[in-house]
Amino acid sequence: MSGGNLSPNRKLAVVAGVFLIAYFVPWEAVRVSAAVHEAVLMLAEYARDHVLLCLVPAMFIAGAITVFLNQRAVTRYLGPDARRGVAYGVASVSGAILAVCSCTVLPIFKGIYKKGAGLGPAIAFLYSGPAINILAIVLSAKVFGWKLGLARAVGAVLFSIVIGLVMALIFRKDDQKRAADARLFAPPDEKPTRSLGQMAVYMAGMVGILVFANWADSRGGSPAWDAVHAARFWIAGGFALVLAYSVIAWFKREERLEWLVATRDFSLQILPLLFGGVLVAGFLLGRPGHEALVPTQWVASLVGGNSVLSNLGASVAGALMYFATLTEIPIVQGLIGSGMGQGPALALLLAGPSLSLPSILVIAGELGWKKTLVYMVLVVVLSAGAGMAFGAWA
Repeated sequence: MSGGNLSPNRKLAVVAGVFLIAYFVPWEAVRVSAAVHEAVLMLAEYARDHVLLCLVPAMFIAGAITVFLNQRAVTRYLGPDARRGVAYGVASVSGAILAVCSCTVLPIFKGIYKKGAGLGPAIAFLYSGPAINILAIVLSAKVFGWKLGLARAVGAVLFSIVIGLVMALIFRKDDQKRAADARLFAPPDEKPTRSLGQMAVYMAGMVGILVFANWADSRGGSPAWDAVHAARFWIAGGFALVLAYSVIAWFKREERLEWLVATRDFSLQILPLLFGGVLVAGFLLGRPGHEALVPTQWVASLVGGNSVLSNLGASVAGALMYFATLTEIPIVQGLIGSGMGQGPALALLLAGPSLSLPSILVIAGELGWKKTLVYMVLVVVLSAGAGMAFGAWA
């Protein structure tokens, strides 16, 4: 919700909250000032490493989905009334292809949800994008052993579908009402101005830029993968040329302007919440390997052994921390070296990439806090349960 839409009482509450924080927080304390420093550095790192190559292409994809993607096609394959096998299969596979972090997937999630995707398939896409990362799973197996790598792969795929199905079941009345409203106010079918092939090339150009510009280094795990990493900007540049040709050749000037406006609107909705969430996450937990307000030894002490508390602690910590793509692996490796159990390690690997404090704020802005909290609880509880089961087996 933008500031201009806040009621006077809410504005007063915000001002009062800022005053109380400024008045009571001991900013001069060494740990607090260090946490503020970490928050600013984390935001700077986020801006340099993730905004231009990750979020900006994702914003353009979301804008294109909103403006150009046929609503009936979205509802046919991803809507509440679509066949479950098709809907959840398309959602999980589409998310896995992107293999992005928990924040980069958000604009695209908002785009397909606004366009008519059912809550369940949209949530399956939201979870699968960051969680089902092929390279991350391969590296997990290499670093932590094949058992943990396999458990992460199975858990991520299974959870994307289970969480989506449970969300759809819990909020089925809301979804049915939303689908009925969409059918009532759906625009009449018009003859498409572009062929399916042209739209596929246009969307592939944007997806190719997003995927290859952010192609991660396997750190020696796969020579073929690293060869793509070395040429990633050349490959992304090729997709950029394809995109430029399709936009110039197949779109009218007013359509290009509408696309830019939709992209701008997504940016204004998402970026303030993301930046605020990154600042808070940096203030509380800091960057990997750096101390902030919450001491890292507290986290390490919570995740030893294979108790209910240790697995829940790992899941909750993972759900709040921000992990850029693949950074969860060295973090978990360090925690294991500090005494983390195998079960909590899996719990963090399942909960961490799919959620973060910044992404929680954006999801709540789209779905509301009730649905967001249910989604968080499902991710945390299922991840903790999987961790306990794996810890008992391993």
